[in-house]
Amino acid sequence: MTGAAAPAPFATAPVAPAAPAFSPLPLAKGAAARATALSLGRLAEFDTSTGVLHHVARFAAATPDAPAVIDGDTTLTYPELLTRAARFRAALVSAGCGAGSVVAAVGDRSADTIAAFLALEGLGAVYLPLATDWPAQRVTEVLERSAAGFLLDYSGAPGGGPGGETAVAAAAGLGTTVVAAPGPDAAVAPYASDGRDQSLEPRYCIFTSGTTGRPKGAVVEHRGMVNHLWAKVCDLEFSAGDRLAFTAPLVFDISIWQMLTPLLVGGAVVVVRQQDLDFPRRVRTVLERTGVTVVELVPTVVGWLVAEAERRAPVLPALRWLISTGEELRPELAARALAALPHVRLLNAYGPTECSDDVTHHEVTAADTTRPRLPVGGPVDNARLYLLVRDEDEGPWRAAEPGEAGDLFVGGVVVGLGYVNDPDNNARAFFADPLDPDSPTGRLYRTGDLARFEDGVVLYLGRVDRQVKVAGVRMELDEIEAVLLRHPAVDRAAVTVPVVDGHPALAAHYTVRGPVTPEELRAHLAGSLPEAMVPRRLTELDALPLTPNGKTDHRALRQLTQDGTSPAEV
Repeated sequence: MTGAAAPAPFATAPVAPAAPAFSPLPLAKGAAARATALSLGRLAEFDTSTGVLHHVARFAAATPDAPAVIDGDTTLTYPELLTRAARFRAALVSAGCGAGSVVAAVGDRSADTIAAFLALEGLGAVYLPLATDWPAQRVTEVLERSAAGFLLDYSGAPGGGPGGETAVAAAAGLGTTVVAAPGPDAAVAPYASDGRDQSLEPRYCIFTSGTTGRPKGAVVEHRGMVNHLWAKVCDLEFSAGDRLAFTAPLVFDISIWQMLTPLLVGGAVVVVRQQDLDFPRRVRTVLERTGVTVVELVPTVVGWLVAEAERRAPVLPALRWLISTGEELRPELAARALAALPHVRLLNAYGPTECSDDVTHHEVTAADTTRPRLPVGGPVDNARLYLLVRDEDEGPWRAAEPGEAGDLFVGGVVVGLGYVNDPDNNARAFFADPLDPDSPTGRLYRTGDLARFEDGVVLYLGRVDRQVKVAGVRMELDEIEAVLLRHPAVDRAAVTVPVVDGHPALAAHYTVRGPVTPEELRAHLAGSLPEAMVPRRLTELDALPLTPNGKTDHRALRQLTQDGTSPAEV
């Protein structure tokens, strides 16, 4: 099934970093020098011009029997992974894919995910993961916004297979070229490096939730991605003996480092399938059976492992790093983890998709667990962090003074290219960097997070706007509200995240102009949003509570749900 490829929206030739496309950040007099003096950052020299595929080829020659990917009963050595990537490359080239092409990819987390990414990197193309459970409308929006010219379907059976049908149908409707995964016996040419400098190539695009009801696609350069991989290697002391669990949903940025980092040093990636992540004992069993040494999990699953360790010690004897992600790690859980798994080091990390994933790392200590909130750490290599404050709405920015909370901004090589084909969101979040004349990108990103610097580490204080993470899924509450308001029966709507039974949960409150059932609204939401973004609690009200200045009182709505006093909660 083929069609005319859409034009790539990314430049394929190097773009001079001295001429950024974003407006300068307005600063108060003297603010630049003060903000720079109070900023956090550290420099390191990494090779960010070379691709991960080059390292796979290097270890294929040096250690041909070493495992590169372990996926259930299948183990690919480095030569076998190199061959699989070459087969994907051949299939993509035959379909017309080349440098600068945007390639959406659909399939389950697997060894083929890694092989497909390596093939795209080798071609100089842009990787764009799609979720198999996205509704057709969201898939269509992402394909259109990104101008993806190709859909790589490695989901299973020809023609889409389990999980791929929606994406294939959406691509067909747009005339996007569909490329099927190659068979195991497909002809392949030997690997040959072209030796090009990949630094400035756009490498991947991850779509996140947007405030307007439309997703926004954050684009990351090759140099930003590889800098993050090497920062992980350094801070976690990765070596050829390590096995890193590949646990993340593919549409989350953490999937990138999980599936690539061990390949830089000759280690192995262990694919953990979703059916194993859904049950506590299965998680422990697969991690122990495969000898995983580093794993990154959402706090809920961290809690499962801790409970397993508390019931029967020792567990996870090979594990040396446990990383929390997706939601804020609470001090109480961190304390239990340190006590139950004394041989394991606990890492707290923080970072936005727009800045090549994590920009801070922090090893949690017992002393940290006495704080109200855990630090998220100091900056990774080659990230520069600033705290800025506005004394007036829309006024110029000044530096946050020591001990003062401020908006967290990120500079350095980690800052991505912005949102694809999305000038409005770019204008709100990305700026030309007026703080660092030596910035390799010339770009500055406003995270929208409140933070405070203390003793060289970042203390995260919450969102400036209404972007949240629930069960590890990053989302804008405004997006859910925007979709809910599209229903003709809904008059006003507000979405909150109350704590119910000890866990954050999505709750939607609304007023109506005509009769509608909660089931109808859930179906309406599910038609445009991923399942994780559909509120389980839907409450019809006669009127939404308001603050004294006439705005929706979200705090009162959260309290209604937390107290269980909503009049029509379903």
